[in-house]
Amino acid sequence: MIKAYIDRATEIIGERTKGEILHDDAIVEALNQGRTIKEAISIAGKKHPDEAIEWDEGNIGDISAHYDYLREHARIMKSLKKQKKV
Repeated sequence: MIKAYIDRATEIIGERTKGEILHDDAIVEALNQGRTIKEAISIAGKKHPDEAIEWDEGNIGDISAHYDYLREHARIMKSLKKQKKV
């Protein structure tokens, strides 16, 4: 079951460069600190300008859903690592 989850998560998240991972991690970190998605995007864009993403009112919902998924995935992976299951 864990392998199936990880395989599916890898499929959803896709391949990312080191810079993309750092940018995504910065957004997730800001969200975990209680920032809004718009604030989190701004913070991450300042830290990693080459990976900054553009958003508008038409796509912010999709972007927010993507980062909610990444945030939950990070939580799950951290828990699995603590349990030494990955």
